[in-house]
Amino acid sequence: MRKYWVAGGIGTGLVLGLLGLLVIGTYMAAAGLGAAGGRAVGLAKGAVPAAYQSLVQKWGTLCPAINPALLAAQLYQESGWNPKAQSPAAAQGIAQFIPGTWQTHGVDGNGDGKKDVWDPEDAIPSAASYDCELAKYVKDAPGDATHNMLAAYNAGAYRVIQYNGVPPFRETQNYVKTITTLAKSFEAPVGRVEPSKQAAAAIYFAQERLGTKYLWGGNGTAEQGGRFDCSGLTKAAYHSVGIELPRVANDQWNAGPHPKRNELLPGDLVFFAYDLNDPRSIHHVGLYVGGGYMINAPYTGAVIRFDKIDTPDYIGATRVTSDGAKALPAANAA
Repeated sequence: MRKYWVAGGIGTGLVLGLLGLLVIGTYMAAAGLGAAGGRAVGLAKGAVPAAYQSLVQKWGTLCPAINPALLAAQLYQESGWNPKAQSPAAAQGIAQFIPGTWQTHGVDGNGDGKKDVWDPEDAIPSAASYDCELAKYVKDAPGDATHNMLAAYNAGAYRVIQYNGVPPFRETQNYVKTITTLAKSFEAPVGRVEPSKQAAAAIYFAQERLGTKYLWGGNGTAEQGGRFDCSGLTKAAYHSVGIELPRVANDQWNAGPHPKRNELLPGDLVFFAYDLNDPRSIHHVGLYVGGGYMINAPYTGAVIRFDKIDTPDYIGATRVTSDGAKALPAANAA
């Protein structure tokens, strides 16, 4: 639900007069702009919960095969930043170490004299250390050192050495692609973020629902009268262009890289949070249309409408990509 300070919807006729130009402009931008150059080593603002940001930034530079964004992607994929996570296979903590691996590879990251798998100050350094150990094991294998490290994490170092690089196992190849793609949603962008070619059609879907009453938990089904809540609308808009987003707003946050406020393009998802240093506190999402406005389903009693995005709870934006959506843990669990 949007907080009380959200501005009321502006005149629909006025915005619709501009929307066609914005949609056309989206296609032109997508055709005319290139991919962002270089590889960022920093973290995007708000990408990592504040409690773990300094740990990820510090330990993500432990060796050349990793960087803070890659380490963040692994932790998010493993536990969703939950330091108390425990899997049916007995994997434990924010980095999901199984007991035997922890016994061998856990480190005392905070120097308090004990190695605690449930303590992120130990588990995050241990995850980075383990990655770097794997990178050393496969350092002589041809190919990308980071890809080989991730493959060793998934399939074992012996397999990487045996196959002279990432082995031809679908699970391993998917894991490498998933983590490297997900890492882009944690990177502080260098240069402009590549535009989305599906954005214009996603905007068109949302535009056609303007004036529809909000429904908490609404997915737009016939039984619900075609009504949506905020993340139901954005999910359906991107479903209409063949991209499957998670159902919950704070899970949609990692479906692609994060453009800066002055680099937003129509079709970007824009997010709002209770704590601007914690993306897990995101409570609302809309679809940016340009000019500082979004289409969104705001709250019970309102209708799908245009609202300004520049409010005190604006945390940032995501430029959705097909690969980014597929890399999300929610997608992998489906």
